[in-house]
Amino acid sequence: MKPEPSPDAVRAPHPRHALAPLLSSAVRLSIVAALAPVEKAEFAYVRDLVEITDSALSKQVSRLEEAGWVAVEKGQVGRRPRTWLSLTPEGTAAYRRHIAALTAIAGPPV
Repeated sequence: MKPEPSPDAVRAPHPRHALAPLLSSAVRLSIVAALAPVEKAEFAYVRDLVEITDSALSKQVSRLEEAGWVAVEKGQVGRRPRTWLSLTPEGTAAYRRHIAALTAIAGPPV
């Protein structure tokens, strides 16, 4: 028989509470994961890496940008317009918290 926890015992909140709802989308999580290890990445590179269309990436980047997690920089290379994406410090912190929460939930590798 298991002993009952004392009423004074302080329990840590479940790690799921640290998950970022915005990263519950596999596509948004993939975008942020693609940007995490780099200073910035070209829009087309992220599109191809995540395997989505321009319009799908644009929509998801807009959501991340509204949250302040992704910065969008527009410019030109020669005469061609280019768009670069980068994680903001807030985006990096949110991503790290999210990954830490997932790791805590999953536990050690099986």
